[in-house]
Amino acid sequence: MTLQFLLIQVFNGLVNGAFYALLSLGLAVIFGMLRIVNFAHGALYMLGAFTAFALGQVLGLGFWPSLVLAPLLVALIGMVIERGLLSRLYGLEPSYNLLLTFGLTLLTQDLVKQVMLSRFAVSSAPYTPPELLSGVVNLGFVVFPKYRLFVIALALVVCLITWFVIEKTRVGAIIRASTENPTVTRAFGIDVGKWVTGVFGVGVGLAGLAGVLAAPIYSVEPYMGAELIITTFAVVVIGGMGSILGSVITGFAVGVLAAIGAAFYPPIANTLVFILMAAVLLVRPSGLFGLPEGAR
Repeated sequence: MTLQFLLIQVFNGLVNGAFYALLSLGLAVIFGMLRIVNFAHGALYMLGAFTAFALGQVLGLGFWPSLVLAPLLVALIGMVIERGLLSRLYGLEPSYNLLLTFGLTLLTQDLVKQVMLSRFAVSSAPYTPPELLSGVVNLGFVVFPKYRLFVIALALVVCLITWFVIEKTRVGAIIRASTENPTVTRAFGIDVGKWVTGVFGVGVGLAGLAGVLAAPIYSVEPYMGAELIITTFAVVVIGGMGSILGSVITGFAVGVLAAIGAAFYPPIANTLVFILMAAVLLVRPSGLFGLPEGAR
């Protein structure tokens, strides 16, 4: 095992970590602001990839327009789901939200499967990255695909912008006020319902963005989010439920740790994150960056 091989594993881990970070960030935004456990997040990640593929097949749109349009369309679908379905369950037991989003996951997966088979005659399909991002980059110490470096960089930028907006701006203050104390917020003339719907749209839009970025690496298929979302939930728990910064840091860290662990002992790659989650919960039940429930 050479140093170059380990460095390649670290960069591969950062790529996986980019997807974990974007997905867990979306989950953290939704849970932290709305206290909703969105089990459909993996299906919406897949829907982002499928939407990019469909835009290319039907309208002839390339990667760059799809990178913008697909997350926006997924965000719009998420907002319809929040207004039309989830908003009716507010105030009920959390299990109702969980069951609803689980049902939406199964429905979305089967719907996309049927569309891919009937309209495109495939069960999975590759998605070509743009010519600008094809090839490799020599970093001096390792040679790495240009597109994967782009994924890491864009995920970092998006995560940091999201954290800054929510934590450091007036918009973020309104969002937090709308979810933490809606009665007082309404007294100031703010339409709380619209802000809550917008937050949910942003959260699932991040999942859609991750799906578009993942399509050229993993290809597009109806169940591409099923396994990934389980790991993502573990990442959110490790970082702290609702912690924006914790989700981003933990997402990248888990990706790297899993990749390095796989290099030394491949069978542990799929279980390492859950071992880490169990260890963190034993020491700090609220997660590495989360606050105890009473302190929120």
